[in-house]
Amino acid sequence: MATEASTPTRQASQDGSAARTIGAIWRHATSSGRTHPAYLVEQGGGTWGEVTWEEAGRRAEELAHGFLSLGLKKGDAFGILGTTRLEWALVDFALAQIGVVVIPVYPTSSAKDCAYVLDHSGAVGIVVEDEEAREKIQSISSETPRLRHMLSFADLDELAERGREHAREHPDAVAEASAAIEEDDLLMIVYTSGTTGPPKGCMMLHRNYASVVEALEQIELLDGPGQTNLLFLPLAHTFAQLVLYAGAKLGYTIAFQPDMTRIAESLQQVQPTGMPSVPRIYEKTHAAITAQFDAAEGVKAKLVGWALGVGREVSRRQQAGEPVPAGLKAKHRVADKLVFSKVKAKLGGNLRFAISGAAPISVEILEFFHALDVMILEGYGLTETASGCSVNRPERFRFGTVGPVLPGVDVRIADDGEILIRGDNVFGGYFRDEEATRAAIDGEGWFHTGDVGELEDGFLRITDRKKDLIVTAGGKNVAPQNIENAVKTSKYVSQALAIGDRRPYIVLLVTLDEAEIRAWAAEHGIDGSMEELAQHPEVRALVQGLVDDVNRDRSRFEQVKKFTILPREFSAEHEELTPTLKTRRRNVERNFAAQIEALYSES
Repeated sequence: MATEASTPTRQASQDGSAARTIGAIWRHATSSGRTHPAYLVEQGGGTWGEVTWEEAGRRAEELAHGFLSLGLKKGDAFGILGTTRLEWALVDFALAQIGVVVIPVYPTSSAKDCAYVLDHSGAVGIVVEDEEAREKIQSISSETPRLRHMLSFADLDELAERGREHAREHPDAVAEASAAIEEDDLLMIVYTSGTTGPPKGCMMLHRNYASVVEALEQIELLDGPGQTNLLFLPLAHTFAQLVLYAGAKLGYTIAFQPDMTRIAESLQQVQPTGMPSVPRIYEKTHAAITAQFDAAEGVKAKLVGWALGVGREVSRRQQAGEPVPAGLKAKHRVADKLVFSKVKAKLGGNLRFAISGAAPISVEILEFFHALDVMILEGYGLTETASGCSVNRPERFRFGTVGPVLPGVDVRIADDGEILIRGDNVFGGYFRDEEATRAAIDGEGWFHTGDVGELEDGFLRITDRKKDLIVTAGGKNVAPQNIENAVKTSKYVSQALAIGDRRPYIVLLVTLDEAEIRAWAAEHGIDGSMEELAQHPEVRALVQGLVDDVNRDRSRFEQVKKFTILPREFSAEHEELTPTLKTRRRNVERNFAAQIEALYSES
């Protein structure tokens, strides 16, 4: 088995923007005469307004001049707190052009977390989305003494007016500031949401994101003009930032949806060709489609079963690189017309493929969608690598892996299985934390990811988080995510967490999908609150069957011996989920310590 992989870098830039800075990429994007819109913004009533590259460039230039008029200079830190909106993007590009370091802040962050990020980064100002956010930041003024500027999105018109006045007096100021930025200069400090402990500030350099978008350009994964990506991930997250910067480089259109509860209707209205997302969105979609298929009766049920059989056979052959016989292709066209097209229509009808990142997704879900002729490409990257390391491609994919390594990136598997990454995508270290930086990046420039994996024929496979590996009392290593993902393929399960480190056996915390379990309960004549349903013998028997299925193909030490059904889902409110819906394992274990101990104390 190979233990190292790399893909050579071809000519770095093909669009004339020689400097590997986000400002240079942006200025080229907005001055190159692109005719397709840069952005789509919801206007209400199901309509979306277009923003041209020229309009976006002019506005960002005005804002950049406006920030200069406030006395901001290269190296200053400035926060942005808001949802996924055009205003965030334009402020981001305005600051990037003048060398001001962006400090992204999640809108869901508590006042305490905001204070930590803004104070630790030394931010001198912040742009917030609305008055509610302004009040939150004002409440921590005593903890952020260096914060002397506070603007809201509503104040940007006034800032742009100041910028126009500044431009009349100093017409070349933004261009000169942009020209003074080097690729190794700080672009932003991204504070990792983290599943444990206080966040660390990742120092992201201009070349980090520039190198990843160059790699995406080279593999032609995200086509440019004429393509549209629906972006609903929070722009405080590095994955969303990569999508934003790649849009400027490659020229595709981004449709902003700040409300993740309205993704379904946005898909119908925007009809995107691409959709970057975290696994949780696909898991929920999978559950909804499965429920619909299960509800089918008679001829419709037989048709769905037949179509899925055809789709799975085509998928199997495509995964194996085998040709699809003409007869099977004909059946697939019929299945597509009668079944698959209806599923794809709910995703907008134009989706070429979707991308999943930021957390693992189960193979079963990927294969289910592929059988429906919907391609989900899983990729891998960390905040520390500007979200870029590897990704599957439409013409070269392998479910269960995170794809081939990107051009310009080197990957090595250490003796203990840890994935090491080296390249221009690797960050500049942790802000004000030399000890953590030395622990993360060794003397040869290899970043130690903390993830465990292997390389197979050029494909990278993630087996688990090094620090999340369960080592049972018997000394056996168990990857909890494999168990959790297997259980979550059921439409009745919303979340699962495997426990067992230094314990005699594996136990499982399970939360139920309320809509699905209530529908199931109604069919079985069962009523009650979610707390009552969680304890009902028939509901427990249902979950026991799911656990038995998961255990069937696992070694004895990997099997779940006991489980408990929790009365509520994990939530950000209880600090059990990060803003990108990753589970904070330690917090869940703390909040449900009594239930866990009961599983181990029962005879």
